[in-house]
Amino acid sequence: MVSNPVHGLPFLPGTSFKDSTKTAFHRSQTLGYRNGYAIVRRPTVGIGGDRLQFNQLSQAELDELASKAPVLTYGQPKQAPPADFIPAHVAFDKKVLKFDAYFQEDVPMSTEEQYRIRQVNIYYYLEDDSMSVIEPVVENSGILQGKLIKRQRLAKNDRGDHYHWKDLNRGINITIYGKTFRVVDCDQFTQVFLESQGIELNPPEKMALDPYTELRKQPLRKYVTPSDFDQLKQFLTFDKQVLRFYAIWDDTDSMYGECRTYIIHYYLMDDTVEIREVHERNDGRDPFPLLMNRQRMPKVLVENAKNFPQCVLEISDQEVLEWYTAKDFIVGKSLTILGRTFFIYDCDPFTRRYYKEKFGITDLPRIDVSKREPPPVKQELPPYNGFGLVEDSAQNCFALIPKAPKKDVIKMLVNDNKVLRYLAVLESPIPEDKDRRFVFSYFLATDMISIFEPPVRNSGIIGGKYLGRTKVVKPYSTVDNPVYYGPSDFFIGAVIEVFGHRFIILDTDEYVLKYMESNAAQYSPEALASIQNHVRKREAPAPEAESKQTEKDPGVQELEALIDTIQKQLKDHSCKDNIREAFQIYDKEASGYVDRDMFFKICESLNVPVDDSLVKEVTCKRLLLPAFTFPSPVWIPLCGL
Repeated sequence: MVSNPVHGLPFLPGTSFKDSTKTAFHRSQTLGYRNGYAIVRRPTVGIGGDRLQFNQLSQAELDELASKAPVLTYGQPKQAPPADFIPAHVAFDKKVLKFDAYFQEDVPMSTEEQYRIRQVNIYYYLEDDSMSVIEPVVENSGILQGKLIKRQRLAKNDRGDHYHWKDLNRGINITIYGKTFRVVDCDQFTQVFLESQGIELNPPEKMALDPYTELRKQPLRKYVTPSDFDQLKQFLTFDKQVLRFYAIWDDTDSMYGECRTYIIHYYLMDDTVEIREVHERNDGRDPFPLLMNRQRMPKVLVENAKNFPQCVLEISDQEVLEWYTAKDFIVGKSLTILGRTFFIYDCDPFTRRYYKEKFGITDLPRIDVSKREPPPVKQELPPYNGFGLVEDSAQNCFALIPKAPKKDVIKMLVNDNKVLRYLAVLESPIPEDKDRRFVFSYFLATDMISIFEPPVRNSGIIGGKYLGRTKVVKPYSTVDNPVYYGPSDFFIGAVIEVFGHRFIILDTDEYVLKYMESNAAQYSPEALASIQNHVRKREAPAPEAESKQTEKDPGVQELEALIDTIQKQLKDHSCKDNIREAFQIYDKEASGYVDRDMFFKICESLNVPVDDSLVKEVTCKRLLLPAFTFPSPVWIPLCGL
C-alpha cells in the first residue's frame, strides 16, 4: 500500500512512496464465537493495520449516549397505569376530627353567676365534610345537654361557603349559628392528620373553667357548736347510723313455746330501739315485720311509775330513771325488753367497729345458739299381741299406712305348687283324740303350714280345716326373734307343737321322699334315718300286717274297691293331666279332698264320663290322699256334702 504521510503533497506518482513496515493488508475479522454463541465485533484496525479513528467516540458523545434512552433498541417505554379512583366516603370512612372547645353563655337572672362556661366537643367528618357539636352530659347539672348541633354541613359566611378541615385549628374562634366557640385543643389523630396535610397547628390552650362549678367544689362552711350535749349535733352526726344485733327469745319453758330469732336495731341519732321478727319459709306464722315499733326503751322506772298507764300515755323522763343506751347492748348478754328476755348472740361489722372506737371493746365473737339435735331414739316395737304374723304386725309400727312385708319372689317362683304332705296324730290324754288323724301340708313357696282333719263318720268330731295357712313358731323361741318350722323339722317320729297342741308325724307321701333325697343336706341324720326305716317297713310288710289286712271289715274292703274303680276311670281317661291340674286348682287348702258338687262340676267341664251309681255307693265323705298308698297320687272326688 502506498501512503503519503507528507501532508500537502498530491497523491501522484513520484510524490508518494510505499511503507515497508506494513505487511498485512487483510480486513479485520468481525465475527467470532464465545461460549458456543456467535457474536459480532466491531473492527478496530483497517487494511494495513492502521487503527480506525471513526469508531472512537468523544467524551461528549459518550455522555450523550449514556443519558439517552434506548428508544431505538427497545422502542417507546410503556407508561404505568393510573391509580384506581377511591371516593371520599370510602377513603375517609369512620375518620373523624375531634376538637375541644367551649363557649360562654350569659346568665342574666342569677345573683350567684353572671355567665356560664359550657365545654363542648366539635366533630368534623372527613367523608362528607359535615360537622356536629356535642356537649358532654353532667349529672344533676340542670341544663339540657347532649347534642347541641346535629351533624350537617355548617355555613362559614353569608356567601354560602362551608367550613372545611383546612379552616380548623387550635387557638381560633369559629362562629356557628350566632354562637362563638373557642377551639383550645384536638386529639392525637386530628393532630397527625392536619400535620400530614401541611397545616401548621397552633399551640394548645388551657380549657376555661366554669366559675360557679368551681365555687360549688369548695368545702362548706363549718359551724362550731358548743361542747355541751346537743340533740341536733347528735342527729347530724349519727344520722343513718344504726347498730344491728341478732338475738333470740327462748320461750320453750312455757306451753307451746319455742325459740325464735329477732333483729334489734339501735338508732344512734335518737337512742331509739326497734325489734324486727325474722321469718323463715313455711314457718306457719303471719308475716308481721315488727315485734316492737321504734321507740325509746326504759331500763329503770321510778317506783311510783309502776302503775303508770303505759298503754294509754307515753312515758316521759319523769317516769324513767334510766333509759337503754348503746352500752347496754353487748354480745353474749341478756336484756329484758317489755317483759321478754332477749339473748344477743351476734352483731354486724359496723356495730363491731363502733364499739371498738367508742368503748374500746374488741372481743365480740359470735355465739353459737343453734340447737343440737337430740340423739335418735331407738325404735322399739310393742310386744306381740298374738294376732297374725310378727312381721305383718310390725308393719303397723313403721308407717301410718302399713304395707305388706317383702316376699322372696325367687323362692316363690322356684317352689311354686310344691307341697310336702305328712300324716300326723294328735298327742293328747283324751281317749277320743287317739284315733284322730291329721294331714300336714307344708308349702315350700311361703314356708306356711295348713292342717286338715279327714272327717270320720259317727266319730262325733267335725272334720275339715283344722288350721289355715300360716307360719308356725317353734316352742321356746322369743317373740322378738321368732323361729318358724322348716322342711328339716318334719320327719317320721318328729313332734310338732302348733299353738299348744302336739302332733307326731306318722307317715309321708311319695313326693316328700323324693324331696328329701334331692335335698339331703337340709335334713339331720336322725330325719334321714327315720325315712329309711319307714321305706324298709313299707317294702317288707310284716306277716301280722298281712293277716290284719285280710281280716279287714267287708264294708271297708268294698269301699276301697269302689274308690279303686273311680280312680281307674279317671286314670284311663285321655286328659288325665288336665284332670289332676283342675283338682289341684280347686283344692285351695291342699287337703286332697273336694266335695261332691265340685267333683261333678270339674268332670262336666272336662267332659269326663263318670258312673253316678258308683259315686253314690261311697259312704264316707272324705278320705286321705291315695299318695299314702299309691306311688302316683290321684285326686279322689267326694260325695255326701
